[in-house]
Amino acid sequence: MKYDLLISNLTNPTLLFFVLGIVATIVKSDLEIPATTSKFISLYLLFSIGFKGGQELAHSGINTEILTTLLLSVAFALIVPLYSFFLLRKRVGVYNAGAIAAAYGSVSAVTFVAATGFLENQAISYGGHMVASMALMESPAIIVGVLLMRKYTKEENNKSLKSILHESFTNGSVLMILGSLVIGIITDVKQAEGIKPFTTDIFKGFLAIFLLEMGMVAAKRFNSFKSYGKSATMFALIMPLFNGVLSILISSQFPMHEGNRLLLAILASSASYIAVPAAMRQVAPKADPGLYIPMALGVTFPLNLTLGLPLYWSIISYLH
Repeated sequence: MKYDLLISNLTNPTLLFFVLGIVATIVKSDLEIPATTSKFISLYLLFSIGFKGGQELAHSGINTEILTTLLLSVAFALIVPLYSFFLLRKRVGVYNAGAIAAAYGSVSAVTFVAATGFLENQAISYGGHMVASMALMESPAIIVGVLLMRKYTKEENNKSLKSILHESFTNGSVLMILGSLVIGIITDVKQAEGIKPFTTDIFKGFLAIFLLEMGMVAAKRFNSFKSYGKSATMFALIMPLFNGVLSILISSQFPMHEGNRLLLAILASSASYIAVPAAMRQVAPKADPGLYIPMALGVTFPLNLTLGLPLYWSIISYLH
């Protein structure tokens, strides 16, 4: 790995605000982001990245690389939950394994946003279709996780497949990113210029504040899964790196821009702590959120932000 790249990433102000959030919790500060403000910022980030992605996708059109990327994205969302489930089933039980599998097969929109910031800092371009890849990867993993739970438990789940699909696609985060993507595609270019300062100029500032809160939340939940032993922590550390490197090795077999290759690796390596918990609360109430949320948010999320991004980019640069 290029150490100057790692140092550059670690001194990124958005990441430093994440660290500040962790410190604030450790020292028991009364620093707090109001819930309504946090919700607004998260919706803003999803709106901004979705709208900009839609605009770029409208300009680029559909080609072989875009279709390949979308197919690879869906393939990862379907396959990652399968081997994750069987690795964990005997250690944490069927319900928890299914929820963790869904989380690690799905994606973290905030990690994706941070990765786009990383690319912008390196002056590396990427395609707007990567937003579509992110949106496509949310629901398949949730469905696979639930189907695995049903198959390996004797109890019947009252939720139908139609209900699961509805909850997956109407989740606020998924709906916002998909809706913004579609609006970005159909919006007139001249009309879009009117909101460009809102979607571009203030983006990194809002991201820094959001990561400040994520740091506080991660620190509060980090110790909540100690009772599950080392296996949960090791999985949360090793699996994202394995998925990220696997994604790079597979995508290197296809013609793909380096920036898109990095974003695909981040999507494959990240874990959902927003959409999946919301869905699991409804379809798998026996799964312990004190396990799969801290794994995704307290371990995998900071791992990808600090080590994952420069590591994946170093591998991509070496292969290129």
